[in-house]
Amino acid sequence: MAERGEGGGPVLSRALPERRRWAGAEGAIHAALLLAAGVAVLATVAIASVLFGNSLSFFTAVSPWTFYSGSVWSPDIRGLFGVLPLLVGTLVIAGGAALLGIPLGLGAALYLREYAPAWVRSIVKPVLEILAGVPTIVFGFFALVFVTPALQDWFGASYFNGLSAILVIAFLIVPLVSSLSEDALAAVPSDLREGALALGATRFEASVRVVLPAALSGIGASCLLAFSRAVGETMVVVIAAGVHTDLHADVLRPMTTLAGFVARRATGDLPTGSTLYQSLFAVGLTLFLMTLALNLVSDRLRARFREEYA
Repeated sequence: MAERGEGGGPVLSRALPERRRWAGAEGAIHAALLLAAGVAVLATVAIASVLFGNSLSFFTAVSPWTFYSGSVWSPDIRGLFGVLPLLVGTLVIAGGAALLGIPLGLGAALYLREYAPAWVRSIVKPVLEILAGVPTIVFGFFALVFVTPALQDWFGASYFNGLSAILVIAFLIVPLVSSLSEDALAAVPSDLREGALALGATRFEASVRVVLPAALSGIGASCLLAFSRAVGETMVVVIAAGVHTDLHADVLRPMTTLAGFVARRATGDLPTGSTLYQSLFAVGLTLFLMTLALNLVSDRLRARFREEYA
């Protein structure tokens, strides 16, 4: 028997119109979210198609073997398109920045989550998030007017050098690592910490041997994303590291990266359809594939080591 309201009419009859309105609203929200996801996918497909299409035209003039194994990049003067110097510069600068920035960011995350009192966390974490929002060109000028003169005085570095870019990019990725890693550490149940402490472990042992392994998937993903961020950094490299394309790994000398070369040459003065113009897309495709591989490894790592707690 249907339940009746105060006036004697069934309650269900009054609830149906409201339920239909909510169903219509949920349908509209679902369509909007689907549209947003579709736009993101279409944008990615469009970018990939442009890169692949123009790169294919480039590789009809320059063989992929010559492009990826050549040790001289001098397209303007000698017509040589060996991308190896740009790849080495990218790996040296991004790798050096990751070696410095990832441990600092992970240490900051561990301190904020496991050691810092609430009032310290309320101050430090917003500062790190603000630091993550500073435009990278500001970091580039900071490297040029502050870091580079110090490196010249201490190590005799060139005015443009890779070490300056490494130090500043490391400083730049610290907020990314610390924020994502701190979220991963926060997801670890407190029972694990309390159990380790109850068994006689120190706070450091509980943090390093229990909490960190439990949050390994999120921490590993944050480290790979930070390295991907360093690989794609542009303005700091252009301003601080210079534009030289010699094949070397001396961080005290000028060097450039894949992203730095594209940013320097994509100025609109290249003839459309020329080999040099199409080489920008080949370099961009190489950078795109590198970052795509890093993101896929990050997703694989997160899925492989994900811990689920009841």
